[in-house]
Amino acid sequence: MSTQVPEDGTLLPLMEEFYTIQGEGYNTGKAAYFIRLGGCDVGCHWCDVKESWDAELHPLTTADQIVESALKHPAKTVVVTGGEPLIYNLDYLTTRLKENGIKTFIETSGAYPLSGHWDWICLSPKKFKAPQPSIAKEAHELKVIVFNKSDFAWGEQYAELVGPDCKLYLQPEWSKAKEVTPLIIDYVMNNPKWEISLQTHKYLNIP
Repeated sequence: MSTQVPEDGTLLPLMEEFYTIQGEGYNTGKAAYFIRLGGCDVGCHWCDVKESWDAELHPLTTADQIVESALKHPAKTVVVTGGEPLIYNLDYLTTRLKENGIKTFIETSGAYPLSGHWDWICLSPKKFKAPQPSIAKEAHELKVIVFNKSDFAWGEQYAELVGPDCKLYLQPEWSKAKEVTPLIIDYVMNNPKWEISLQTHKYLNIP
């Protein structure tokens, strides 16, 4: 984690920002502006953006500048992701976004305390660094990445922690999709409180 990031979150290590179509979970198919922050110590071995892990590699950018960039696009929805975005205080960024009429979504492992003001919280817990129970209660969406059979029972542990209106998703890890997707289909058919999430952006060949 960058030691230069101010505690008030007015500067953030910006890895990339891009306008695209949300590819996963409840909001699949919706246009959104993605803000990917650098810095993560969760360490998923199958992570497809490992270049995001070292915050020092990504330039500190003013939150005001990030908001200005988001405002240039038609969809007034921003998704903050990483890395692990909750390493940083996101109160200032989300306040500025919402002041400008932008809905705020976050994708987080939940490993750090919740900051920011959110219209949608996607909790995607990882075995490598357990999420904080307080975040589970706030989540609108629980997205469990399935890498092997043990992930079903592990995901059920977190399904018990989220609120009754939280959407539950099982998503095949991309490199294991051929192996685990049939298992997910069977599981959802036998446990219909869950739904299937796919990385549709990879099928569409978009960011």
